[in-house]
Amino acid sequence: MADRRRRPPSSPAAGAAGRPRVDVPRLAALEVLKAVRVDDAYTNLVLPAVLTQHDLSGRDAAFVTELVSGTIRRQGTYDAVLAACIDRPLAKVEAKVLDALRLGAHQLLSMRVPAHAAISTTVDLVRAKVGAGAAGFANAVLRKVTAHDLDAWVALVAPDATADPVGHAAVASSHPGWVVEELRRAVGAPELAALLAADNEPPRVTLVARPGRATRDELPGQPTPWSPYGVVLEGGDPGAVPAVAEGRAGVQDEGSQLVAVVAAAAPLDGRDERWLDLCAGPGGKSALLAALAAGRGARLVAGERQAHRARLVARNLRGAEGVAGVLTADGTRPPFRPGTFDRVLVDAPCTGLGALRRRPEARWRRRPQDLADLVTLQRRLVGSALDLVRPAGVVLYATCSPVLAETADVVSEVLGSRDDVRLEDAAPLLPDVPDAAGPLAGTLQLWPHRHGTDAMFLALLRRS
Repeated sequence: MADRRRRPPSSPAAGAAGRPRVDVPRLAALEVLKAVRVDDAYTNLVLPAVLTQHDLSGRDAAFVTELVSGTIRRQGTYDAVLAACIDRPLAKVEAKVLDALRLGAHQLLSMRVPAHAAISTTVDLVRAKVGAGAAGFANAVLRKVTAHDLDAWVALVAPDATADPVGHAAVASSHPGWVVEELRRAVGAPELAALLAADNEPPRVTLVARPGRATRDELPGQPTPWSPYGVVLEGGDPGAVPAVAEGRAGVQDEGSQLVAVVAAAAPLDGRDERWLDLCAGPGGKSALLAALAAGRGARLVAGERQAHRARLVARNLRGAEGVAGVLTADGTRPPFRPGTFDRVLVDAPCTGLGALRRRPEARWRRRPQDLADLVTLQRRLVGSALDLVRPAGVVLYATCSPVLAETADVVSEVLGSRDDVRLEDAAPLLPDVPDAAGPLAGTLQLWPHRHGTDAMFLALLRRS
């Protein structure tokens, strides 16, 4: 649940002549929600631009960040509450009004915002963006929301937990029902509630020191427990950290750091000079891999199918040693000869259901039917990587998803279709990380509620 101690900014800004006054941080939050809804934008990418546009920083920026991210995370719960307060289907409510009502519900139910402030600022926002009639409607709905606190509302609007445990968890934890079911299959019923709760916690900002270019000691924050290169930032703008501003360090979840650590640490006999990141965008893992490669006299090639993401990779690798090149290339049809590489990382496109803390909108965008196409792509990418690696070379398959179709099933399918591949035990490569056994013997699975990381899956395959 959001931090109930935070108090909102209280200074509404005057609009142009004849226009209602609106609270600028809340206006910024509404604009972010619109971009996420209309443009399929990612919250973490559009938010900084909106904050800059409205010249918001410090306490105001933190308020907007919590308001936007918390509203999107808890959208499913708030929609159930709002549906109980409105006499028509939510689909019949104008989208801009519904966005504002969700912002108001989050302030009333999950933030320590006085009810009068949450209601009046939301009503002013609706009046300014839609009109007086819609403002009156918003006022009436939000006053109904104040009738109960969040726990009481969940008890009223969620299905019975005994008769429909998945339906209850979907409303109570604000996850689509199919996502709840997939996560239950992956983690097991006893840990499901803890995992769903962890998905709704704001993520820590974690930095990575790229070895040979920066040291962990020069980064502010507490050392990460598992990665030897990370720190948890205690506060402030990560871009203001000199090593980050200079590209010698970056923002990277600890789970993603561990993927690069395992890819580089797998034992290898013979040549170890040519490394490949097959699906490199946006380049965080590539930057750490390149730094590790440079320390061993190896060089990394980074491939990415989408041109705009390849540009992000190139930006992340700017000034780095150990880089052989960045290519815009389809990983299922790579422009390399078979057996070219000694190590290959396949951080495959996936549902992203392991990163719901950082990408709250992903839970509402993904559909069950997405799985089939993604699994087909994942199998093709792993097959391509195994063709590109030399005999006795290694391929690390990783996904930011714990969904079994994308993890155990993909690996099992690859092993069953080829007689030149074996699955190796990756656990010795992360000896200090507890409770990380994956769904197949030898694989690894990280979890938000156990490890404080994204739910990264790792499987180490060796070409025999």
